[in-house]
Amino acid sequence: MEARSPLETEIRRRIALAGPMPVAEYMALCLFDPKHGYYNTHDPFGARGDFITAPEVSQMFGELVGLWASAVWKQMGAPENVRLIELGPGRGTMMKDVLRTAKIVPEFQAAIVAHLVEISPLLQTQQEKALEDAGVPLFWHAALADVPKGPAIILANEFFDALPVNQAIRTERGWHERRIQIDSSDQLAFSIAPEPLPFFQTLLPADLQAPRVGAIFEWRADTAAIELGRRVVNGRGAALVIDYGHTETGLGETLQAVGQHAYADPLTLPGNLDLTAHVDFQSLSRAVEAMGTNGFGPIEQSVFLRRLGIEQRAASLKAKTGRSNEIDQALARLIGQSRMAMGELFKVTAFAHPSIGIPPGFES
Repeated sequence: MEARSPLETEIRRRIALAGPMPVAEYMALCLFDPKHGYYNTHDPFGARGDFITAPEVSQMFGELVGLWASAVWKQMGAPENVRLIELGPGRGTMMKDVLRTAKIVPEFQAAIVAHLVEISPLLQTQQEKALEDAGVPLFWHAALADVPKGPAIILANEFFDALPVNQAIRTERGWHERRIQIDSSDQLAFSIAPEPLPFFQTLLPADLQAPRVGAIFEWRADTAAIELGRRVVNGRGAALVIDYGHTETGLGETLQAVGQHAYADPLTLPGNLDLTAHVDFQSLSRAVEAMGTNGFGPIEQSVFLRRLGIEQRAASLKAKTGRSNEIDQALARLIGQSRMAMGELFKVTAFAHPSIGIPPGFES
């Protein structure tokens, strides 16, 4: 019999006590459990981790995000003290590139106080090391709500996809919450709640009202999106969200597990695999904009990076370093349209205080 992970033992104990577990609770435990959760026990990033994010592909990505932030700061009226906030900063690679680029505009660099929202002690240690020569004050927080109030520019690259997702499945009796149980062969398995979710049908968009039996609908709590919108409005600033997902609310299961750069069964080895689900950008935008922000996008990552000048930056780097092949490969990964590239799957959206106008990259 395959050895169980320590977290699986805990999950089985909870199911035995309280009954089948909602998918969102399972995902939250797998990723964020203080003792055995994936982000508290693993370094998921890079070639030796489980996946590679855009900042790890090339410095060009973080540099362009840095230029975006400096332009937004000017649109904000160039406040003397601005909170540059990153949600889920990984190894600190993007923030490092952003802050290096900020030196091009000395007044912007002088205004920055960097705030990193991170729950993993392991990753915080890596971020501290990466940013030891950052040249700006650095603070860490467990949640966005803990960051001091004031003018804010918020960056979130591959943050929302890791937030727990709820699932419901359509049966002949209506929509039922999808849960995780221990099946007759003593394995973790998907199941459904015995009673339908009351009024669930009425909450769905009109075009999803009569789906086939077996259809799955996913949704996230709006808590993080609402807090993001609140900070943008109260801080008279802006936020940039980059993630993979779909532009319109729809049906289908997107929950997935990744380990060692390969897909795996989400119910195997809880706590040892990264679990994510696609971001529903329509739902995210609705929640953030409800707080009073103006929303822009989503647009494909390839469109956004091209508008910010990634092809010119690649040409400049090639001329300076001579690493043409490496830079061309990174460029293709970031803006390419193939299944293995990020250009089409990843979307970019921005939210801004109404006084700011249109952020860079979102001009029609």
